[in-house]
Formats: sequence, structure tokens, C-alpha cells
Amino acid sequence: MPPVPAVSVILPTYNERASLELLYPALAAALTGLAAELVVVDDGSPDGTAAFARSLQVPVPTRVVERAGKLGLASAVEAGFAAAQGETLVVMDADGSHPPDALPALVDAVRPGRAEFALGSRWVPGGRAPGLTVGRRVLSAGAALLARPLVTVRDPMSGFFAVRRDVLSRGTLAPIGYKIGLEVLVKCHPSPVVEVPIVFRPRAAGESKLGRGEIGHYLRHVFRLYGWRLFGSRRASSTR
Repeated sequence: MPPVPAVSVILPTYNERASLELLYPALAAALTGLAAELVVVDDGSPDGTAAFARSLQVPVPTRVVERAGKLGLASAVEAGFAAAQGETLVVMDADGSHPPDALPALVDAVRPGRAEFALGSRWVPGGRAPGLTVGRRVLSAGAALLARPLVTVRDPMSGFFAVRRDVLSRGTLAPIGYKIGLEVLVKCHPSPVVEVPIVFRPRAAGESKLGRGEIGHYLRHVFRLYGWRLFGSRRASSTR
């Protein structure tokens, strides 16, 4: 029986076969020396992403969760949390924009006795975002400004993070859209949190999934988190 992995890297995918082909060797190199697995959560990609992911077993074993149709990135990450075996959970994009070489630093940051949550940040010293167009920079800055009263991190829009599994039990996650890291930060209160500088790169292949629908989902998500902060957390405290 293979050993239980200590680290699970969760990759939500939709039509990411081409980028996954490029990403896997870099992931394998970054995870050398770690007892790790990949968890690919695929939303019915017609390009064969799931079948390709199932073939990826050496040197890093990969488990594949297939879902019928596009059910959303946040729920895909939740499905990955449920399927993962590791005590350290890492979430990253499969399009190559999140640098695999930052994985060891993120994982090391959340080892016992250190941080509970580590965020791959574009906006701390050493971080950069050449993968963002001017339009995406404006959207990211506006979205971060909306979330600023909820969290203290510099890059609340980052989707690249590591968290200890036990932290997730502190809150009931119900994210809308694609910013599940923000949901974990607000509802699960990880402490301490560290930001690890990353270089956010242009996607390796395929097309961005960000559109008006995702922007609308984000706005709904943020305002729901404000409502939870004002009312939901108080109700939870009053029932303890």
C-alpha cells in the first residue's frame, strides 16, 4: 500500500489538458522530496483533461475527481478538499500562472509550529504579476479594495495558497465563484497567516475563464461575507 501523502495539491480544471501537460513536469520537480499527491477536479472538460490527468502517476500520483459540467471553481476546490488525503492542502491554478517553484515555500510555511495559512502573494516585496494585463490589474485592484476591510493580507485575490486541513473545520464554507481562499481567511480565522512572494505569469495555454459572470459571483460573494461578518459570526458565537 502506498504511503498516505502529507501534501495534497488541488487543481481545479476545465479544458486544461494542454496547460497540464506543460505544468506536470514542473510540479513534479517542485514536489521532489515531499510525500505529495495531485488532486485534479475536472468539470467535464471536452478536451480530455481528466483522462490525461489519470495517466499522471509517476513521479507524483494523481487522483481525479470528475464532475458533470461546469459547477464552479470554488465548489471544485471544496470537492478537492474532500478527496485529498494530505494534512497540508495547497490550491493552485492549472493554467501555469501560479509558479510551481513556490510550492516548497508555501508548504514549509504551514508546517506544525509555523503559520496556519500561507498565501502566494503578488504584492509583497519580491512578488510580481507580469501575467496580468492592464485591464486585469484594474479589476484585481478594485476587487482587493472591496475585500480590504475583511482581511489584512496584501493580496486577498490570490488563488494560490496552502492551509492546514484542521483549520477548515473552524467554519462552514459556502463560497460563490472563485475566491475560496478569501472565504477561508474570513470564516476560519487562520493565524498566523504569511504571504509568500510569487511571480504571477501569463497562462501557459488555453483561454481565461474570467468573465462577467465570475465578476458578478465575486461581488455577491464579498457582500455575503460582509453579511456573515456582521450577523452570521455573532449568531454562531451566541450558540456556543
